Amino acid sequence: MRFCLATLLLFAFLSAAFLPPPVSSARLQDPQKPKEQQDPQKKTEPNEDVISVETNLIVVNVTVTDAIESYVTGLKAEDFKIFEDAKEQKILSVSFDEAPFAAAILLDASGSMGNKLSLARAACGNFMSGIRDGDVVAVYSFSGFKVKTLQDFSETRDVPDAVWDMKANDDTPLYDAIVKAADGLSQRPERRRAILVVSDGADTKSKASLDEATRKSADANALIYAVDLSDRAVYKSERRDNGAEIMKMLAAKTGGRFITTPGGAQLRDAFAGTVEELRRQYTLTYESTNEKLDGKWRAIEVRVARPGLNIRTRQGYYARKKESRK
Repeated sequence: MRFCLATLLLFAFLSAAFLPPPVSSARLQDPQKPKEQQDPQKKTEPNEDVISVETNLIVVNVTVTDAIESYVTGLKAEDFKIFEDAKEQKILSVSFDEAPFAAAILLDASGSMGNKLSLARAACGNFMSGIRDGDVVAVYSFSGFKVKTLQDFSETRDVPDAVWDMKANDDTPLYDAIVKAADGLSQRPERRRAILVVSDGADTKSKASLDEATRKSADANALIYAVDLSDRAVYKSERRDNGAEIMKMLAAKTGGRFITTPGGAQLRDAFAGTVEELRRQYTLTYESTNEKLDGKWRAIEVRVARPGLNIRTRQGYYARKKESRK
């Protein structure tokens, strides 16, 4: 009996020593392992595509004037309607304040400018003298194959010395100049942007096309204000090319203005009015209901409920285009 009792005690001791400990809830997960290894149901595959959500917010700057071209204030969100490709869009915000703007001045320095360079310099000076605190202006010249930066975006009201040193020579890369200005403006934080073109004729040398210049301006949400320094405008001579018509089209499509008063007090008034206009616009935002990333042109129409008012804004924009994966 003693032997059997001793044997039983020894067997019980050995069983207790080699049996695994009881499993508690605290030990169901190994803290040394990542969570996704502990729960295979929540594991993320390394090659799984990450979906990013991008908003399709569209910003539209609108100039509203009455019958005598005075700026109209006091309009509310309910006074506006906005349509994209004839479909009404929900307006998210409407603001009217003297917000700062960014502008790029493009001065034609091609050979055909000749004696008209003084008018180009005056146009540049008239505009820059009217800017206010917070406004920034860049100045470029274009001729031959070159678009030169005479002044990067700055709040200075002084015409850069390089403007006075310009010489008229070579051909006219107008579209290249618009593309460069639009690229610069697209990097600016200001929502109100403008390109001021001071030129006497059609493009003769650009690498960029008219379509590219138009698209770049639209992508930058930049209004084009064009000063016609053609021989027909300055000297009342016969039309030499279609430069004026192209600048007029660009101004209309972007919501800017085509200025046909190239000299004297009228030019000063025109540029003073341009500065005032950029400061006194309504800024509307909406999120397009068309989610297609097809890169196509979308027509914009803005309407105001009050009768007898004139509206000027960009005619549309190009949708984003889906990038192909390589």
